[in-house]
Amino acid sequence: MSPIAIVLIIVGIAFLIVVARSLKIVTQFEKGLVERFGRFDRMVDPGLRIIVPFIERIRRVDMREQVVDVPPQEVITKDNVVVTVDAVVYYQATDPVKLKYNVANFILAATKLAQTNLRNIVGELQLDEALTSRDMINAQLRAVLDEATDVWGTRVVRVEIQRIDPPPDITEAMHRQMKAERDRRATVTEAEGEKRAAILRAEGVKQARILEAEGNAQAIKEIAEADKFQKLTVAEGEGQAIERVFGAIHTGNPTPDLIAIRYLQALPEIANGQATKLFLPFEASGILSSLGAIKEIWSDNEGGAKK
Repeated sequence: MSPIAIVLIIVGIAFLIVVARSLKIVTQFEKGLVERFGRFDRMVDPGLRIIVPFIERIRRVDMREQVVDVPPQEVITKDNVVVTVDAVVYYQATDPVKLKYNVANFILAATKLAQTNLRNIVGELQLDEALTSRDMINAQLRAVLDEATDVWGTRVVRVEIQRIDPPPDITEAMHRQMKAERDRRATVTEAEGEKRAAILRAEGVKQARILEAEGNAQAIKEIAEADKFQKLTVAEGEGQAIERVFGAIHTGNPTPDLIAIRYLQALPEIANGQATKLFLPFEASGILSSLGAIKEIWSDNEGGAKK
């Protein structure tokens, strides 16, 4: 092989190496930091980028949301109870330059910072407050971490407390307390139900008695109205009968003899009773005086018959 050919091959290989080192690809979720002679020169966006080989190099920074798992640690609460606490921190890069050049190991730094502030926040709370105030702890820890990591070019998206575990004896005591509270609530609920049922039953009995009394009163009223109507009807009928009899008597102009005979016919009906004494009206003496005249009439009739 001739020397010219060898030179051409070497030049071609060198050209390919230069081209390969000049073309860089930055993916969609990254930002590229171009350094020239070890010093930051510019920032490039995702895509195919060209740099000066052997003079410049590119560093990629992931811009996606990242997760930092804070290891479990023991924390003493305000009422001197040792609890085990761990958390998860979600962060996202906002300034690739600060994130790359202002902190050497962001994950380690964020973990230690979260542990320290978590001890401070939980240490200011009572055990009951720490167990029931996770949202407040998350908000406070997020605010502290977001402010502290701003110089590192990151934004703390959210913080989640995974667990707050008290000692086993405290946990057992809490279980007994919760069971007693549930039993108490069940007893109160049952008593309230029985009370409500008794009130409803009493209201039902009261309403039933009221309706029954109203029904009886209405029935008595209707019976009285019917009895009144019956008596009025009977009285009107008897009055009309008496008026007709009275009118018939005066219209017929009866003689004392006829009245005496009707009186005698009515005496058996008057005497037909359980009374031991019988009172006759004073006017009856006049009627009885007519009996003599009636006797004389019968005597005259019998004498004439014998002749």
